[in-house]
Amino acid sequence: MGSSFRWLLASSWVSNIGDGIALAAGPLLVASQTRDPLLVALATLLQRLPWLLFGLYAGALADRVDRRIIIIVVNLVRSAVLIVLAATIVTDTVNVVVVLVAMFALGTAETFVDTTSSTLLPMVIQKIDLGVGNARLMFGDITLNRLAGPPIGALLFAAGMAWPFVTQAVSVALGALLIRRISVTMPARPAVQPPVRSEIAAGMRWLWNHPPIRTLTLTVVLFNITFGAAFSILVLYSIERLGLGSIGFGLLTSAGALGGIAGAISYGWLEHNLGLANIMRVGLIIETATHLTLALTTTPFVALGIFFVFGIHEAAWGTTAATIRQRAVPTEFQGRVASVYLVGVFGSLVIGSVVGGLLAGAWGVTAPFWFGFVGSVLILAFIWRQLGHIAHVEAATA
Repeated sequence: MGSSFRWLLASSWVSNIGDGIALAAGPLLVASQTRDPLLVALATLLQRLPWLLFGLYAGALADRVDRRIIIIVVNLVRSAVLIVLAATIVTDTVNVVVVLVAMFALGTAETFVDTTSSTLLPMVIQKIDLGVGNARLMFGDITLNRLAGPPIGALLFAAGMAWPFVTQAVSVALGALLIRRISVTMPARPAVQPPVRSEIAAGMRWLWNHPPIRTLTLTVVLFNITFGAAFSILVLYSIERLGLGSIGFGLLTSAGALGGIAGAISYGWLEHNLGLANIMRVGLIIETATHLTLALTTTPFVALGIFFVFGIHEAAWGTTAATIRQRAVPTEFQGRVASVYLVGVFGSLVIGSVVGGLLAGAWGVTAPFWFGFVGSVLILAFIWRQLGHIAHVEAATA
């Protein structure tokens, strides 16, 4: 698919290994500074809060400025933050305030980088290849970010608290350098730039007036509430319901990651034989059945099988959602539409997590899964026919 795609893929994979290292090292660093549950939860919140604060502005910026420059500059800033954090660890001046500030800064940088990165793929390959291109990016995310990165991060942290953050800084900087090799041409802009808020509003109007993208966004927002509710208490479910310890919980997440690898590898076949709309329909049925099965079972092997199948759906769904959006949205609107979509994704996950915690506290660890099942059935009944709009994207691409 061309040299620019290869450089983009290499940049994504290199950055993913650093982000995967941080998945383990970040919480370990927080726990080394405080055991206050509120502060530990605050560290996670501060990494997600920038999506809600700056997500829409990140999309507008991606449509105004050379997208490669945004990724390069922000990743270099992120690398600098990581080096400063590592320096405070080495000099023994680190404290919980320093860590929380760093988490917020890194979350803000990630908001701008991830929003902008999602707009580059449709600029370097043909629309017909977007499904396979996204699947290859997804493969790197699963294998390096979710499978390989966390254990490497834990080992580096054990060797020395600063090492995982130095390693992540190097990988992020290398990813920025690889982006420089990509050749893209930004769409023409007016001589006088309109106000940012009016551009954000224009992006929202475009999304709402485009049936396939509106359907996609509503679907992911509604289903992420049920998903967030159930999976926010997964560690408690695995211990109390399935009788698994920390190793068993790790096996559950690993089974999902292995399913994700299978989904990413087979995506070209799935798209060719099922089509985008049917991938979404089958996937949402799988997600609904996952909630029901996990609410009923107490057998770890059944849960492992369910997580493997769910992992296939998760990878296929993520690839399909990105492909639909990138095929349908004009280049000049890619950043703004992507930002609205991603803000919806993170916002609905936050809502779902709160709902899940309240339900589990009141009625036990299976209550969020029953909520997920009933909610998914109702949403699926409401959205089923609307998924036919997705076929319009396929027809336009053909």
